[in-house]
Amino acid sequence: MDDDFETVESGPGVTRRPVTAAENLRASRGWWDADADNYQSEHGEFLGEADFVWCPEGLREADAKLLGDVSGRRVLELGCGAAAAARWLAAQGADVVAMDLSAGMLRHAEQAAARTGITVPLVQADASALPFADGAFDVVCTAFGAVPFVDDSAGVMREVFRVLKPGGRWVFSVTHPMRWIFLDDPTEGGLRAVHSYFDRRPYVEYDETGAATYVEHHRTMGDRLRELLGAGFTLVDLIEPEWPEGHEQIWGQWSPLRGRLFPGTAIFVSAKPGD
Repeated sequence: MDDDFETVESGPGVTRRPVTAAENLRASRGWWDADADNYQSEHGEFLGEADFVWCPEGLREADAKLLGDVSGRRVLELGCGAAAAARWLAAQGADVVAMDLSAGMLRHAEQAAARTGITVPLVQADASALPFADGAFDVVCTAFGAVPFVDDSAGVMREVFRVLKPGGRWVFSVTHPMRWIFLDDPTEGGLRAVHSYFDRRPYVEYDETGAATYVEHHRTMGDRLRELLGAGFTLVDLIEPEWPEGHEQIWGQWSPLRGRLFPGTAIFVSAKPGD
C-alpha cells in the first residue's frame, strides 16, 4: 500500500477501485517481475539465503514451529519470491516445491540456489489455479505471498484445500487487517486512522493509460476466517507477532514505533480435517 488513495486526473496515480481477474493477474506479474531486483536488494539480507522469516517483526519458523515437523513431508511454498523459506525447509528434510507467479522472483531463487547449493523445484504459476494433483502435499505455506495479491483469495483457500492431504496444514501470513486503517507511514504520521476498515475495494496503482500496475486486496479478520472455514479448514491458531525488543529495522510501514502499539502481521494456522 502507498501513503494515500487519491485519484489524479491524468498520468500515473493511486486509487481504490474494482479490478478484473485478468487485470489483477497482469498487474501482479508485471509488478513483481519489474521490482524483483529492487526487492531483493532491499530485503534479501533480512530474509536470508536459506531462512524462513514469517514477517517484518522477524518471527522465524525455526522458533515458532507453526508448520510442525517437516522432515519427510511434502511441502508447497506459495508466492515463494526468491524461495529462501523453501531452501530452509529443504535443509530441515522436507520435500519442497517453491511456486511464484513472477519469473523475475524465480530468477533470484535460481541464483540463490546456486550460491547455497540448496536446490528445490521451482514452478511459475497462479495461486488461483494450482498445477498440482489433489492431495499432493502435507503442508502449504506462504509468508506474505499470493494471498493479498489475487482478486479471489477465497478461491486460493479452496485450491490449497484441494492439494492438501487430509490432516495437512495451511499456514500463511499477511498484513494485519487493521493496518489498512492507517497510512503506509512508519513515523508518527502513520498513527492516525484515516481509512475505513470495511472498505474492501482493492488498492490500485495505475499508469498514465489507467492500467493497473500494482494491486493489493484488503480483507477484514472476519473475512479471512470465513474464507478458511468456507473452504473446509479448521483454525488451529492465529498469531499476531509482537514487535521484539532490540529490533530497530524499518520495512515499509513496519517500524518499532508502530509495532509496539498495534500489530502489523497476522499469521493464520489452519488444518484440513483428517480422514
